Amino acid sequence: MGNNYLHDVLIIGSGAAGLSLALRLPSEIRIAVIAKRSLREGNTLYAQGGISAVLDKQDSTEAHVADTLAAGAGLCDEAVVRLVVENGPQNIHWLLQEGVEFTREDEAASSSGFHLTREGGHSHRRVIHAADSTGYSVETTLEAQARSRKNISLFEHHIAVDLITSSKQGSSPNRCTGAYILDLETELVNTFNARIVVLATGGASKVYLYTSNPDLSTGDGIAMAWRAGCRIANMEFIQFHPTCLYHPKAKSFLITEALRGEGAYLKRPDGSRFMPDFDSRAELAPRDIVARAIDHEMKRLGIECVYLDITHKSADFIKEHFPAVHSHCLKFGIDITCEPIPVVPAAHYTCGGVITDQRAQTDIKGLYAIGETAYTGLHGANRMASNSLLECLVFGELACQDIQRELTKIPAAPAAAKWDESRVTDSDEEVVVSHNWEELRHFMWDYVGIVRSNKRLERAKRRLNLLRHEIRWYYGNFRVTNDLLELRNLVDVADLIIRSAQRRRESRGLHYTIDFPQTDDKTQKKPTILIPDNYSPGSSE
Repeated sequence: MGNNYLHDVLIIGSGAAGLSLALRLPSEIRIAVIAKRSLREGNTLYAQGGISAVLDKQDSTEAHVADTLAAGAGLCDEAVVRLVVENGPQNIHWLLQEGVEFTREDEAASSSGFHLTREGGHSHRRVIHAADSTGYSVETTLEAQARSRKNISLFEHHIAVDLITSSKQGSSPNRCTGAYILDLETELVNTFNARIVVLATGGASKVYLYTSNPDLSTGDGIAMAWRAGCRIANMEFIQFHPTCLYHPKAKSFLITEALRGEGAYLKRPDGSRFMPDFDSRAELAPRDIVARAIDHEMKRLGIECVYLDITHKSADFIKEHFPAVHSHCLKFGIDITCEPIPVVPAAHYTCGGVITDQRAQTDIKGLYAIGETAYTGLHGANRMASNSLLECLVFGELACQDIQRELTKIPAAPAAAKWDESRVTDSDEEVVVSHNWEELRHFMWDYVGIVRSNKRLERAKRRLNLLRHEIRWYYGNFRVTNDLLELRNLVDVADLIIRSAQRRRESRGLHYTIDFPQTDDKTQKKPTILIPDNYSPGSSE
């Protein structure tokens, strides 16, 4: 039997969103932070580019808003975009106060005092960064601060199984009162009771065969919220990063978009550029356009990759601005100062997620979602580069403000029943999980990837239905493991992606289908919202 824990706030996820929220909450609030692996392991750690914010006098809030709306292809919530952009500078200052060291520049060159780069979709240099390891700098700084706070209990190597809600215990309206959490070291499922629960588990790109994300990006928060009764939006919009290192021994290494921001060219094997053929912005076009262009050239020419070339810049410039990319590529025998980088697109960012309001509240009272797990309306049909860490910070702050208000109204969380394993056994064939994991990721890549069609989506849905039936039976009969829980969540997320893609009968932003290649503003200019069977309208009011 597992243990019972009681906290004021339970934060599931330990990236920039989860840790920034934990650090902002007052010291008298008892907080638990759940991390699937070590505290720092997650998408934030690997974010190379930076954080977009209006910091330079040449830039403006209106320009950042306009750029974000343009990248979102008509589906952004303008009020949310403005809210995030306006709160950007103060969140950068908060990171500075916490100890994050961004790359500085002489104030004669930049009025902000920091080196600001420009990435795809941005009309100005507004991406503040720590060389090309911004995520590492942010995550390690926040981790150190979190470890020093006595009110924050850190549970590493734990994975959430499911949310605990009042509806499951026969009371109404529906309220989240905790979660069941598997301790990966003891293999016990513990019960975490909390007055407030926050999902900050990141995205779901591991549902695809090729991804820039670490192994733990399995859509856990999205799947758990869906099963608990939350609405989900815009899951068809999966951002494929155009440039991941293509090498048989390289695993999920992202080549930052900042290379293209600093003048790198995309080339065919013969050395010719191709992006000017697809968009007037060439290499600085939004990611969806660049990813489709690369996909098109790879299929047209029958090649395994294209090449990203920045060799026309000086070696000193490259080493100074991109030390992490330079050193990592050298491990595989690629010297980016004198030869191009082989690259392919890979699933990178989940633009949809759990629907929240401007306070980060979901449809269920007491349950919040922040970061990549959430759908706030900021990204629309396509995320603009470096807006993601900004969203993590801003909504972490907004959630903090609302949670403090809510805690004054909420009594102690009732103790939930302990996890019952009396009717299950240990699995005798783990191969079922590993085989289904590989099959799912393969057919999602082949049929629900960068370019889609009705026939491909139907084929994927048929295969998914068979998988779901098998996984549900497996889950109901055997003790839970990390791999089983992640696969269960990926199957739910894959279903949400496919169903959302089938509903969008047009091509817009990151969703491109050969059956509906045009954009339809008359009937399709709205978010795709999926409603679970157990949805209870107004439960979060």
